[in-house]
Amino acid sequence: MAATAEEIQEDIPRSVLESAVIRFAGDSGDGMQLTGSQFTLATALAGNDLATFPDFPAEIRAPVGTTFGVSAFQINFGARGIRTSGDALDVLVAMNPAALASNVGDVRPGGLLIVDSGAFSKRNIEKAGYTENPLENDSLEKFKVLEVDMSRLTVEAVKEFGLTTKESLRCKNMWALGLIYWMYGRKRQPSIDWLNNKFKKLPDVAAANIAAINAGHAFGETAEMPAEVSAYIVPAADIEPGLYRTVTGAESIAWGLVAGSQLADLQMVFCSYPITPASSVLHVLANMKQFPVETFQAEDEISAACAAIGVSYGGSLGVTSSSGPGVALKTEAMGLAISIELPLVIVNSQRAGPSTGMPTKTEQSDLYQAVYGRNADSPVVVLASRSPGDCFDVAIESVRLATKYMTPVILLTDGYIANASEPWLIPDFDQYEPFPVQFRDDPEGFHPYLRDAESLGRVWVKPGTPGLEHRVGGIEKSGDSGHISYDPQNHQTMTDIRAGKIAGIAKDIPLQDVDQGEESGRVAVVGWGSTYGPISRAVSEVRADGEAVSHIHLRYINPLPRNLGELLRKFDKVLVPEMNTGQLVTVLRSEYLVPAEGLNKVTGQPFKIAEIESAIRARLES
Repeated sequence: MAATAEEIQEDIPRSVLESAVIRFAGDSGDGMQLTGSQFTLATALAGNDLATFPDFPAEIRAPVGTTFGVSAFQINFGARGIRTSGDALDVLVAMNPAALASNVGDVRPGGLLIVDSGAFSKRNIEKAGYTENPLENDSLEKFKVLEVDMSRLTVEAVKEFGLTTKESLRCKNMWALGLIYWMYGRKRQPSIDWLNNKFKKLPDVAAANIAAINAGHAFGETAEMPAEVSAYIVPAADIEPGLYRTVTGAESIAWGLVAGSQLADLQMVFCSYPITPASSVLHVLANMKQFPVETFQAEDEISAACAAIGVSYGGSLGVTSSSGPGVALKTEAMGLAISIELPLVIVNSQRAGPSTGMPTKTEQSDLYQAVYGRNADSPVVVLASRSPGDCFDVAIESVRLATKYMTPVILLTDGYIANASEPWLIPDFDQYEPFPVQFRDDPEGFHPYLRDAESLGRVWVKPGTPGLEHRVGGIEKSGDSGHISYDPQNHQTMTDIRAGKIAGIAKDIPLQDVDQGEESGRVAVVGWGSTYGPISRAVSEVRADGEAVSHIHLRYINPLPRNLGELLRKFDKVLVPEMNTGQLVTVLRSEYLVPAEGLNKVTGQPFKIAEIESAIRARLES
């Protein structure tokens, strides 16, 4: 009988690393996302903290071997707290010339390239844009290069299973995974168990992939590696004890919406239309039928938003989601929800560019759209999540504010957060305070714009409640009766009330805290959304040198926390890193007249720690 994965042992010296950054890159059909997710699972089970960054091609199916079709998965893992997917790569696994060409610029000098030399045919080299084979000239001399004919070795490893050459080569990603498992001392059994479950109806396919993993691992054990290629160990991280799981932003948002609806004692109906990168939330919720959740895929974005409004009118929680282009189509419906004052949660998973732009790349360019992007004076609540795990609590808060104040709430996330994953400490749900909705059922003195004296939220009535018949619609209503009104003073009053209701929410949200550092100093670095990780790490690096730098991160974008202006004025300089051309910085300047400066990036890629650290040091030196 063949030895199991965990029976194959080796006794070799391993170098200890505090952290490592690895990227798997290949054609979109090479299974790089699967490879990365399996390495993430093994790394989480090893006790490391981690952050990942899946990078998808925008083309549905670009020509094989071209740079347009390269798919990549990056993971940063370590024995310390990990807050970003990493800056420069320590290891790049390149499955073909296009993957090498697209990603080699991100590898640190002295970093390791593991290259499938079997894929470097003359045709593939030309399709990647090379004029000559980069493995045969000095273009890679600043890196360590391990050339392995993975294609040939994989075919040999799986030949006993009777697969075609094409089918055999589909196991190549598992061969590469096995080699990386050996290099970082990872256990293969979780991946083997996953493969057996995944392909339980195709046992030969499962066995072939397992054979490929073991062959890659055995290659690491037995091959005569170059002296500069080492085996490593990354010790477990010292993190808060508890039950963890890896979670993506899309999963976390979906679970948070369900949790929020449970705390509000409402059924939720999620109405959506597919769009990258927002579709994943719909996919997750569609598999949660064990909860009072219904999903509805509409024929277009407008239908999805209007259906969600209808859900809320009927006495359930209406939720819709999209990315920037789809949210633009929803704005008229959002205005209707503002006018008739019904709860509505809108999830915006931002992506890069106007129009179609770069749909699989990340950006933070919809803040103006969220805060200002509707006709007339139509304020809504705007919240922003900072990481995959944070999406859970932000989604709950979105539901709380929407139902308490009878208003639309926009939850901003982005492509990086939606697809990235991190360890998440599973919370004790009993520690969350319920906020059950109270529907009006007393007909005495009723009209639909009766309001709570403190929140200014109007009463919520289920249609069909005896004696509480009423109508809603987009035409302005009298605040005293709910009837259609064209009275000038009434419109002024209603506009002021709607604005005052949103502004008053500032009294119901936490004061802004300082995430890192003191409440005054030379530089405050202010961020929102997915810039949290790189800002946090950059600030900690600068503070280690004794500099008076602080990190302030915003969850509440509209209304802003009521102490934020006072807090910002205690710093000599305010730096605002954003993946846009300067949107939050404009809001802060207009609201508080502080001389905030922007650090802006719109490459479709997250900030690197070094970029923000350099900008902070430049402000300190000036």
